[in-house]
Amino acid sequence: MSLQTPPDSSCLDLWREKNDQLVRQAKVAQDSDLSLRRQQLAQDALEGLRELLHSLQGLPAAVPVLPLELTVTCNFIILKTSVTQGFTEDQALDIQWGLERVLETQEQLGPRLERGLRDLWDSVLYASSLLPELLPALHRLAGLQAALWLSTDHLRDLALLLQTLNGSQSGSSEDLLLHLKTWSPPAEESDAPLTLQDARGLRDVLLTAFTYRQGLQELIIGNLPKALSSLHEAASGLCPRPVLVQVYTALGTCLRKMGNPQRALVYLIEALKGGSTLGPPLLEASRLYQQLGDTAAELESLELLVEALSVTHSSEAPQLLIEVELLLPRPDPASPLHCGTQSQAKHLLASRCLQTGRAEDAAEHYLDLLALLLDGSEPRFSPPHSLPGPCMPEVFLEAAAALIQAGRAQDALTVCEELLSRASSLLPKMSQLWKDDRKGTKDLPHCPLWVSATHLLQGQAWVQLGAQKEAVSEFSWCLELLFRATPEDKEQGAASNCEQGCKSDVALQQLRAAALISRGLEWVARGQDTKALQDFLLSVQMCPGNQDASIHLLQTLRRLDRRDEATALWWRLEAQTKLPQKDTTWSLPLYLETCLSWIRPSDHETLLEEFRISVLEPRDL
Repeated sequence: MSLQTPPDSSCLDLWREKNDQLVRQAKVAQDSDLSLRRQQLAQDALEGLRELLHSLQGLPAAVPVLPLELTVTCNFIILKTSVTQGFTEDQALDIQWGLERVLETQEQLGPRLERGLRDLWDSVLYASSLLPELLPALHRLAGLQAALWLSTDHLRDLALLLQTLNGSQSGSSEDLLLHLKTWSPPAEESDAPLTLQDARGLRDVLLTAFTYRQGLQELIIGNLPKALSSLHEAASGLCPRPVLVQVYTALGTCLRKMGNPQRALVYLIEALKGGSTLGPPLLEASRLYQQLGDTAAELESLELLVEALSVTHSSEAPQLLIEVELLLPRPDPASPLHCGTQSQAKHLLASRCLQTGRAEDAAEHYLDLLALLLDGSEPRFSPPHSLPGPCMPEVFLEAAAALIQAGRAQDALTVCEELLSRASSLLPKMSQLWKDDRKGTKDLPHCPLWVSATHLLQGQAWVQLGAQKEAVSEFSWCLELLFRATPEDKEQGAASNCEQGCKSDVALQQLRAAALISRGLEWVARGQDTKALQDFLLSVQMCPGNQDASIHLLQTLRRLDRRDEATALWWRLEAQTKLPQKDTTWSLPLYLETCLSWIRPSDHETLLEEFRISVLEPRDL
């Protein structure tokens, strides 16, 4: 044992009184409604605890003083972590120093660099069996170590620490939840120094934080039964209202994916009842209503989401304690609880309006979105992983498509011209971009594709305005650009969210087909079936499985009285309809899907039946 003489009792009483006074000051700060006063009181208490800790650690370690010293260490770490809203390397060093002070009293302190925190804890907890008076303070310090390790995902170290605290020599060290539940910190003595947070309070926080983290992780990887169990456990624990909103939202997501929408709705309604963080439950509600086919409720949820994200809410002042929120992972764009920015929500609303046939609403939402993005008040548009969406040029293209769908062709031309003007500096470099495209080294990979798509939409706007000459010119310019572009090599791997649609060779083929069919239809409108025939033949060659192109080609062959070719094509179409339909896993950009819908024959089956009656049957007589 150390032969150092401990300070006399009067000094110990003064230090203890100082600790108690600073703890009371921190609690007064917590109860203050004035943020500046609260901040100043908390900062003053933190500095006071720092000075007191330095005074205690400036003396040789002594067993009679260690319970107070460790208590001050815990109070200092708790207040510092809550003020800075997170753990740092400093808190790990504070814990390490406290452990080394315990070993110093036992003359067991080896070279500092050779001991990790896990080894220190093993040694200290062994030594504590000889010093039972240190146990309450050591359990508090262990609670802080557990919180730090949980927040930094050192789960194995945490499980082993809890296993040692519980005195367990058997069982899986991986069963962290069981170790947390069986951890029973010793009760605090009535005359012990005041603490900001005791070990049992820390244990309850750890239980909630761990079960919520575990539930969210299982939800993300798709293990829904385990996610549901962990999230229910989190909801039943010490769960502050902001965290409870997140837990209820995650439960709603889990139950929706498990095919139980009514129970999911109950949890989402509860999540929306409290707190100011309405974004995640509103986004999840929109997904739920979309799954149920309730489009009106889905769009209303998205409108409320846009409104919620446009308002800056003053968050509640955090408790001057280790709270559940401090132990949760950073917001992850891949999380189902990530609701993105106002512009991302606005885009989701606009695109869903366009997809569900509400063209007028979609057009207005897209114009609002462009204004929001172009005035610089929003960060650069980049959709999160959980909100599929386009890059900035595709927002322009979708806006133009929505305006054309709404009958506002002139406004669509204005949007297209704005997009082309922003790309004007790139246009002289097009030839170099195409060369670089073949080498796989380019600065703006998909410029040829979205520039050509802009000309396609301009052509459709001119069609709506009845300007056939201008429409044909735009379609031709689109095709010239497209036939110089090359599809991306499939082996190069997945692209970012905003590039996947334009990078696939499928999108390139469909864009070419759309431009050829669009120009072919204009030739038909001008009575030039021979030119139309060439474009329709090319579109079928570009996309052999595109029935729209084949139907337009069939109709043109019929008008030109080329019965043999028409009959052969009809037989091919008949054979295709009898084949099992392939499950297409790719998706096209929304603006291209919308454009393809404009050039789609109204009823394939009726047209094919009419052809069979008018062409085939008379010939068989």
